[in-house]
Amino acid sequence: MISTVSLKRKVWLVPVLALTLGLTACGGNKAPTATDSTTPDANSSSSGGQSVSLTGAGASFPAPLYQRWFSEYNKQHPNVQVSYQSVGSGAGVEQFTQGTVDFGASDVAMTDEEIGAVKRGVALLPMTAGSIVLAYNLPDVTQLKLSRQDYVDILLGKITQWNDPAIASLNPDAKLPDSKITVVHRSDGSGTTGVFTKHLSAINPEWKDKVGDGKTVQWPTGIGAKGNEGVTAQILQTEGALGYVEYGYAKQQEIPFATLENKSGKYVAASDESAAGALSATTLPENLRAFITDPEGEDSYPIVTYTWILAYENYDDPNKLQGLKDVVNWSLTDGQAYAKELGYVPLPNNVVQKVQAKLETMKAQ
Repeated sequence: MISTVSLKRKVWLVPVLALTLGLTACGGNKAPTATDSTTPDANSSSSGGQSVSLTGAGASFPAPLYQRWFSEYNKQHPNVQVSYQSVGSGAGVEQFTQGTVDFGASDVAMTDEEIGAVKRGVALLPMTAGSIVLAYNLPDVTQLKLSRQDYVDILLGKITQWNDPAIASLNPDAKLPDSKITVVHRSDGSGTTGVFTKHLSAINPEWKDKVGDGKTVQWPTGIGAKGNEGVTAQILQTEGALGYVEYGYAKQQEIPFATLENKSGKYVAASDESAAGALSATTLPENLRAFITDPEGEDSYPIVTYTWILAYENYDDPNKLQGLKDVVNWSLTDGQAYAKELGYVPLPNNVVQKVQAKLETMKAQ
């Protein structure tokens, strides 16, 4: 059981995570952790030994994994520094389109219209995958089931109390309080929101008609917070809160999250295995864009997505091009070993091969 004290004690951890990401992003500094397993080789180098600095910005969903990758890579290749700002997918796509970064990142693959606005061309590179969970703060409730109708109705503002009969009937042994549900949602342009609302639109016509999907939507109820980091912090400090965050954030902060009803009518908790099951039921096309709105499979968790690095097809600086290729290739291979401990899904080998093939199409002008 997670007590009120333990939940409150964790509140400080999320701002620390956000600060760590910000410092690493701004300064390109390493972020060593106690679980580091790679021995640095001071004599190793990448990009032909040339010093390379790369800047990226975008999705907060994969930020903990990206920061780990870039830190570990820099230990092995001190001549390559990668700075990444966790600003949300919407801002990441915007900065990438404007050409103010060397790469962007988004949890929603760019549309044809968005790609057409980038004169240097776009290479969409899936890097990892993960689940979106509905995390909650109820100190006396360690397990919670929500049906598809229940969680849509909560987000629509139709179910407002934790002990509503619809929730209570699914959770007869839970000590559900007679208190208000405080919905926490993203306030910024978010790929996590894009993926989540695509799922909601796919499973519920009322949501599709009244709210729809996108990186930003008009939420019927709740309070907003910036980034997965901000939503996580808001849930931790608000008893009675329910919000959507990337599985890794909930896992690292030990926040309970609901077991959700999937397309087959089964109640499935987010895990490495249930996310991998959802991915295996989806074929990634040659353009590397896939929208997994409501996966098939009895054991599939219902809200899963790939997340993409957005690279240019053409780079002015050949050293930057080679540096980015090297970093991405390392992340697709050695770097995948860090995925599970941070709550992400390692890419299947066939997907890695498709991304590596796409890397080879990127050229220096």
